[in-house]
Amino acid sequence: MTKPAPTGLQTDLYQLTMAQGYWKLGRADQQAVFNLTFRKPPFGAGVALACGLAQALELIEHFGYSPAQIEFLATLKGNDQQPLFDRGFLDWLAEQRATIDLDAMPEGSASFPHEPLLRVRGPLAQCQLLETSLLTVINFQTLIATKAARIVAAAGGDAVLEFGLRRAQGLDGGLSASRAAYIGGVAATSNVEAGMRFGIPVRGTHAHAWVMAFEHEQDAFSAYAEAMPNNCVFLVDTYDTMKGVDRAILEAAKLHARGHTMAGIRLDSGDLGELSKAARKKLDAAGLQHAAIVASSDLDEYAIDELKLSGAAISVWGVGTRLATAYDQPALGGVYKLAALEQADGSWRRMVKLSENPIKTSLPGLLQVRRLSVAGKPIVDVIYDEEFGPPQPGEPGWPLDVTKLEPVPLPADAQVEDLLQPVLRLGQRVGPAPSIEASRARAHEQLASFPGLLRGGQHPVLLETKLATLERELIAAARSSSP
Repeated sequence: MTKPAPTGLQTDLYQLTMAQGYWKLGRADQQAVFNLTFRKPPFGAGVALACGLAQALELIEHFGYSPAQIEFLATLKGNDQQPLFDRGFLDWLAEQRATIDLDAMPEGSASFPHEPLLRVRGPLAQCQLLETSLLTVINFQTLIATKAARIVAAAGGDAVLEFGLRRAQGLDGGLSASRAAYIGGVAATSNVEAGMRFGIPVRGTHAHAWVMAFEHEQDAFSAYAEAMPNNCVFLVDTYDTMKGVDRAILEAAKLHARGHTMAGIRLDSGDLGELSKAARKKLDAAGLQHAAIVASSDLDEYAIDELKLSGAAISVWGVGTRLATAYDQPALGGVYKLAALEQADGSWRRMVKLSENPIKTSLPGLLQVRRLSVAGKPIVDVIYDEEFGPPQPGEPGWPLDVTKLEPVPLPADAQVEDLLQPVLRLGQRVGPAPSIEASRARAHEQLASFPGLLRGGQHPVLLETKLATLERELIAAARSSSP
């Protein structure tokens, strides 16, 4: 098997220019902590499904630079047309391998604003060089997994198939979308490469082109049934949908006589609700109650809601463009912020990034998220600094909004779960990664614990007392010392 190319160039240029700056100052190996968070759940939801960790681990494990990549960097010029990077820095860069510690929410975890999905600790330059690629993977897959979960919830137990590859943002985007959509709950994908790479079930039969390649639609169905008798879902709307249904019924009888079963029909245009109801009557009258009616055509959770309310007789939903591209919100907006730097005496200097917009003010410290549940129901999440320790029994939590100074009582007798789990230590995995099936199962279980939040609402997220106090002190100090 071909060894994967080093991933160090999968970054923005300013990460490399900052890395050279740290190197020149002798700070490249200073220990740092960065937290990857998001500020607002996507699609108006009240929750997001953490996703992308498996690909993030691959990026980190293959972090480095090939000789050809180093020589490319050597060709870059500064504003004075002199080499942008020092040869000494490039020689140092060529020797880099990831030595970071990574703690992460398991894929499929229900996550909320300002909670770290990843906590990255390690040499300052390495943490910086990994920022762009980690954000790219986590942002996109968290976005798509959440969108998929919303669509699956709208389908209400019907199978949802992901058909988005042809409209995805590139083949690599299509692969990531298929993977994240499966973790989010879709039953299968049309993306064959994703099926092989990730073990996702693959589905698909024929397109309009197959029907158009024959002089008569009946001939097209007959030929397909002859060629693929165990894979017959006939696309019936190339010409006249109801005549297409009649012709599919004829082929179903022929298949039955040969010991095979027509799996169903597919509708890809027109009034899907009315057409599906009319098609269902025809299929049932022909004794084909088992035959599925698959619908596609620019579907998403909103369209599925409307079709369900209209009484549509659709049992399988093929969702493509609006899922694989996160059509109504194409970016999550996750951020990766420096939260602490180790000092010469081994202590940590914690810092915040300020903003006039409170939602953009970052949290300081070596953060962890503790979920408190009562009788199995999650009640509140509390963010705390691991060096300060978790909230104590009877201690209140504090709002994330620093303008709100009222403490919030925490449940006294709660079950607790710390969400960030050790994944890498000094760049090496601490255990086997969960399978995609395990991540999918976790997503299902997590969402069941937060009913309704996929369509809106809020889950309380608070700060532990010592962390809240420190944050307010750092904000006040930063504002008083700013020029």
